[in-house]
Amino acid sequence: MATHNDTGKYGEALARIYFIQKGYEILYLNWRYKNWEVDIVACKNNLLHFIEVKTGRSQKFGYPEEKSGPQKIRNLVNAAEQFLYQYPQWKRIQFDVLSISLFKKEDPEYFLIEDVYE
Repeated sequence: MATHNDTGKYGEALARIYFIQKGYEILYLNWRYKNWEVDIVACKNNLLHFIEVKTGRSQKFGYPEEKSGPQKIRNLVNAAEQFLYQYPQWKRIQFDVLSISLFKKEDPEYFLIEDVYE
């Protein structure tokens, strides 16, 4: 497996722990519908969160959250629409991006961007 795939999987594992510690209930990891995927579907306080996780090991190509451009957010929204079609009981939703920076010999650095799409 390529290094960037390992980094992504590790970041998603860290994200899961991060959200559990913040009081979220993880409903799905890597929820898929056709070619769309949501890294984490979670809920907290009766609000459903569709979460994109971006992980980076250096700032050579920018911060991880900078890799969540308009197309990635559109894909997240499209996946969420299909999710809500299958699970229509959810009335309140939010789209979030969790950026995780992994630097050598340092603890992971988390940056949560909430409500990225209105």
